[in-house]
Amino acid sequence: MKIIRYACLVFAAVLPALLAAPRPQGANQGAKRVPSKGELLVYVGTYTRQDSKGIYAYRFQPSTGKLTSIGLVAETENPSFLALHPNHRFLYAVNEISNYEGQSAGSVSSFSIEVKTGMLTALNKVTTRGTIPAHLVVDKTGKSLIVANYGSGSVAAFPLNADGSVGRASAFVQHSGSSTGPRQRGPHAHAVSLSPDNRFVFVPDLGLDQVLSYRLDAAKSMLTPNDPPFTKVTQGSGPRHFVFHPDGKFAYTLSEMGSLVTVFAYDHTGGTLKELQTISTLPKDFSGTNNSAELQVHPNGRFLYASNRGHDSIAVFAIDPRARTLTLVEHVPTRGKMPRNFAIDPTGAYLLAANQNTNNIVLFRIARTTGRLTPTGDDLKTPSPVCIIFLLAR
Repeated sequence: MKIIRYACLVFAAVLPALLAAPRPQGANQGAKRVPSKGELLVYVGTYTRQDSKGIYAYRFQPSTGKLTSIGLVAETENPSFLALHPNHRFLYAVNEISNYEGQSAGSVSSFSIEVKTGMLTALNKVTTRGTIPAHLVVDKTGKSLIVANYGSGSVAAFPLNADGSVGRASAFVQHSGSSTGPRQRGPHAHAVSLSPDNRFVFVPDLGLDQVLSYRLDAAKSMLTPNDPPFTKVTQGSGPRHFVFHPDGKFAYTLSEMGSLVTVFAYDHTGGTLKELQTISTLPKDFSGTNNSAELQVHPNGRFLYASNRGHDSIAVFAIDPRARTLTLVEHVPTRGKMPRNFAIDPTGAYLLAANQNTNNIVLFRIARTTGRLTPTGDDLKTPSPVCIIFLLAR
């Protein structure tokens, strides 16, 4: 009895310390933790060709730059690019495939978000009516979803239901034509971007060397070619992504094969573009193979960032406060191979670079006055990361 009594006393003495001790971070441990104030959820779209099983998530604290793994939050095939609903209750992913239910097409999946845990619950999946869907966007009213089908070179619009699920395609436009490069024998719609007033959709088509423009009827999820229907870029350059400056008066497109950024003045009245400048994303002495990938403007509107796959870097540009043209600041190695995508957190303090071929996400601190990037030392192992998006956790 003395031994038992002694053991009980020892256990009672050490129990508070055991409860207070930090627990090891497992892949899914973060899923059970209540989010703290100001915390963000980070969702990562991937390719599921090797070790990945779908969409992964992290918790991110902007005040400290700390990232904590939640782990796999949804299983789905090749969820390469992600988009959030404006109400932050639903998430959408293209399934970058060429065959869906026996059709020559890809698909798009919808999920509801459990903010406290970060977990996703599948709602439904529909065909995109084109192959290898590569990008998507939800309009600002939350009524329409637009998808770019890279493989077959088409664009489709879908109505969104009140429960977050995706309806059947209500609009479909097949691009046609070609350009001069070996990858440009047909159209390859690569991305979709909304104008600040939600009236127009811009679609850079790598195969046509054009940025196509559509009028959007968000209430009916319909697309109508604009007049003029497209703006040309440098021949053979292969436009890939398109973003607006926060002021809504200028826009930028990134050409993948030419490794170029083109600056446009934007007329919101007719949704038209006027080229102002074209600048390389590469150092002058670089002679290897490169395909540029992602393009983003800093939330403060003073800097622009572009990723290089091959040079494996982020090109940093300063934006002129009046003309909105670009001046190169630096090239920063991404500490991995094939930086397909990156994301800037909403506070503008950090940039997360997704290195697809080395299965890692690297965190950089952004200098507010210069836009320069400094690695924090955080290197997150994530299988085949392709797309990163942020969501306020509460």
